[in-house]
Amino acid sequence: MTQTKRKRSPARTLLRILLALLALLVLAALVMWIIPLTERDSGETVSGSADWMAQIDGSLTLSELAIPGTHDSATQYVQLGFFSKCQTKDIRAQLDAGFRYLDIRLGADGSRLKLMHGFTSCKTGAMPWSPSLYLEDVLEQCYAFLREHPTETVLFAVKQEHGDERVADFQTLLRDYIHRDADMWLLTDEMPTLDEARGKLVLLRRYADEGSFGIDGGLALIWQDQGGYENFALNTVSSDNGSYTLWVQDRFEYDTEHKWTAFLGGLRTAPGTSEECYINFLSTKGTAAYGHPYSFAKTLNARLLDQPLTQGSGWIIVDFGTAPLAEHVYSANF
Repeated sequence: MTQTKRKRSPARTLLRILLALLALLVLAALVMWIIPLTERDSGETVSGSADWMAQIDGSLTLSELAIPGTHDSATQYVQLGFFSKCQTKDIRAQLDAGFRYLDIRLGADGSRLKLMHGFTSCKTGAMPWSPSLYLEDVLEQCYAFLREHPTETVLFAVKQEHGDERVADFQTLLRDYIHRDADMWLLTDEMPTLDEARGKLVLLRRYADEGSFGIDGGLALIWQDQGGYENFALNTVSSDNGSYTLWVQDRFEYDTEHKWTAFLGGLRTAPGTSEECYINFLSTKGTAAYGHPYSFAKTLNARLLDQPLTQGSGWIIVDFGTAPLAEHVYSANF
C-alpha cells in the first residue's frame, strides 16, 4: 500500500520562516550590540597622566612633541558597534589617561552638532535607545578637564562626517558652540607653542575654510583620504596646509601586518618641527567593506607598547586607547 505524502501546511511553513528570521535577528543583535559590550580595557591607570604636559618646555610647538591621540574618539557607545566602535573610554577618561588629540566627527542635527562615525550615531549609553551624543556633551568634559589641569591642552580635530549641509553652514554651527565659551579655545592658523595652547582646546579643522572664517576657523589639518588597499607599500603622504607641511599615515584599510609596516614607515619619516607636523595612525578596519577595529587593535596596540619612541615620533593615534599606551607615547618627550 503506497503512503500518501503529507503536505506541509502553509501555517507551518510560515512559522519556520518566522523562526529563522528571529534567529537571524538574535544573531545580529549578538554581533552588533552584545559583543562590543565585552570589548573593554582593564581600566589600568598611570600616575601623572592627567598632567604630563606640565613637565614639557612650553616654547616647543605642538608639532615638535610626541602626542598620543584617539581615533574616532567618541565611539565608546555607537550604533552598529561591532563595525563602528573604536574606543572603550569616554572623552574625559581619555584625557585623564593622557591622550591629548581627539578625533571628533560631527554631523548637523538641526541647530546642533552630534557625534558620528560614518552614518552611525554615537550615543550617551550602551542601550540601543540611549540618546545621541552631542557636541555640548563632549565639550563639557573637555572644559572640566582643562579647568582642573590648566597646564594641558586638547588638540580638537574636527571633521564634517555626515550630512549634506554646506561646509560654510557647518562652520557657522561650530562657531556658535565655540563662542559660548570663547575663553576655552585657541583659534589660530599657525602651529602654536605649548605655552600658547595650555588650558585651551586648539581647533584643528579637517575641511576647507569655505566660510572664509580665517583665524577663527582654526588651524588647517587637511589630507586626502587614504582608504584603499590596492598598493600595500604606501604609507606617509605630505600635504601643504598653509603655514606648515602635514605628513600623515592613515592607511585605514590595511590588514595587521601591512598596517604595522606602514606605521613603522611613518615613524621613520618623523621628526616634526615648527614647520612640519607628523600624524601616524595605528587604527585600521582591515580590507573588508565593514571591518572589526577591535580585532586589529589588540595586536597592533601590543606591538606599539614594545616599540621604542622618541620626542620626534609625532602624533600617534590609536583605536581602543589605554593609559599605558598614552604613557608610552608621551614618555618619549622626557
